[in-house]
Amino acid sequence: MKHILFLLVSLGLLQVSTAQNSKPAYPWSAKILLNSYRLIQPKPGMKPEFADLDQDGDPDLMKYTTANGFPVRWIDDDDDMHFSDIEGDTDNDCLMVDINKDGQYGSHSDVVIDWVDTGNDGKADLQIYSEFATEKEKDKPWGPGHFMINIDLDKDDIMNYIDWNNFRVRCWIHDGRSDFFEDYSGQTLFLKIHASPQNINDLRLNWENPFLFYDVDKDGLTESAIRLLDRPVYGKPGDQYLTKLTGKIDYVTMAYDLDNDNSPGNPFDFDMTITLRGGGFDYMDQVHRFPNLRGLPETDSLFMDPRIRQLEEFIYPDHTNARNLVFNRGKWNEAWLVYDEDDDCERWERVELLDPKEPFTIGARKGGLDDNPQSDPVGDRGDWDLDNSGKGNIYVSPLDGKIHLFGAEKGYWRVDQNAFYYQGMGGLYDGYGPVRTPADPTVFPMISYQDTDNNGFFDKIAYDLDGDKQDDFTFSLKDLGISDVSEVLPIASMSYADFRKLKTRVASAAWKNALSFVDIAEKQGINTEWYALLKHPKSVRQQYAQGYWLKFYLLLDLLEKAGQEQNKELETKVLSTYFGKYS
Repeated sequence: MKHILFLLVSLGLLQVSTAQNSKPAYPWSAKILLNSYRLIQPKPGMKPEFADLDQDGDPDLMKYTTANGFPVRWIDDDDDMHFSDIEGDTDNDCLMVDINKDGQYGSHSDVVIDWVDTGNDGKADLQIYSEFATEKEKDKPWGPGHFMINIDLDKDDIMNYIDWNNFRVRCWIHDGRSDFFEDYSGQTLFLKIHASPQNINDLRLNWENPFLFYDVDKDGLTESAIRLLDRPVYGKPGDQYLTKLTGKIDYVTMAYDLDNDNSPGNPFDFDMTITLRGGGFDYMDQVHRFPNLRGLPETDSLFMDPRIRQLEEFIYPDHTNARNLVFNRGKWNEAWLVYDEDDDCERWERVELLDPKEPFTIGARKGGLDDNPQSDPVGDRGDWDLDNSGKGNIYVSPLDGKIHLFGAEKGYWRVDQNAFYYQGMGGLYDGYGPVRTPADPTVFPMISYQDTDNNGFFDKIAYDLDGDKQDDFTFSLKDLGISDVSEVLPIASMSYADFRKLKTRVASAAWKNALSFVDIAEKQGINTEWYALLKHPKSVRQQYAQGYWLKFYLLLDLLEKAGQEQNKELETKVLSTYFGKYS
């Protein structure tokens, strides 16, 4: 066979394509539809231009055009550039990209990416991403533009995820359910604001300032997170700065993976958040200085706003001090609790953004509980203490055996029992972040909670199970002669381990009480095998959810039986058992 092939080639009857002929006339990474992980190299045959700004004999500035047509400049901040280089390095250099190709590299429409090696070990410890708004949008205080700082505390070298084809930050691209390419996992943090840098009054501060991720068990995943916001005041046209950060944190959200069931491919599985809003605390004394943060002074004139290169410090609460500042310095006006009852939320906002608004109105920006576009339309349960009378503390209610917010005046649970909407079977993402399912539900079950005597504990629960916005069942602990008072758990003194123990206790009690209801139901002649699917939990999460639903279905079966038989004694026994103290 080899001889035949050789003969065909010799006679010119078979053309053999060589590797040389098949090579593209551009760097391989310039035209692919795969993930973009690296900067595209210069155009073929193009030699970078260099400048020696400090006259020490080596280059400080490199300029070329990438193979896909973007003019770029590299600034060498650690004086290790060579005339033979074809790109800068990612330990202590700065990349300027002329996005709109107007010859200005640090101006409107442009992107600047700065790596800083604070430990002089040849690896970057933080990265600053600056995106400037276009000329047309430069006077908008929010929306166009970014100023984002990633600090690599866990030394995995992961920073912002940037699409190097267009230099846009793409924090929300992910693998699996929620394995985000951005450095959200482990013991890490970032500072971020959606504003053009030249509009910000103090670049040492930020809006998400910071977002803290805690790897409590050191498995490289995140078990809890704290999001601290310095919500800016917006200026008027003509003001020097349109986005004015205050130096005060007035919004804090603490998220917990209560059962620690995160895993590779699903590194975020937050179950509950507690949010404190209004008032807040001053954080201007939380100063963090970083060696080598100041860029090469000789290049300041290359930037429309050289402040992004003149920084020597950032001001923010860190992992160690955040909780102390929140609880001991913070003065809060409101407390919110959101619980991801359908367990479909893999990002913090999903378990945070449920507003105390109209309970049945559904749809983004329509004035309902899910008014925020990033909220789950159904599936989450929210409690709201709008005067912060309960100081953000929590308790386990005899109404349902679930964790509730002490001091909350009201609560709602839009039930999405099968996690169908949003981040369950219908979850979608666009290129920049999560989007909702194509259609929100038009009807859904609703469970409502109320504190009728204003003692801080819910004492009334109502169920609308057919979605007609009318209560089908209402139960009052007062009417049943059952106390609504439970042990108040002060969150300021609770560690992550304490929250985990609480979830385990609540789940175990839910399952234990469900089994007791199975026993009651079977003694009344009810065939509980109808609920076999609920009777075999295999995790803490399943004990929690399946225990709740098994007990609830049997409650309705028993109440129906008592009604049919006009057996008031059975009804009283069933209700007093169902709403008794959870063991």
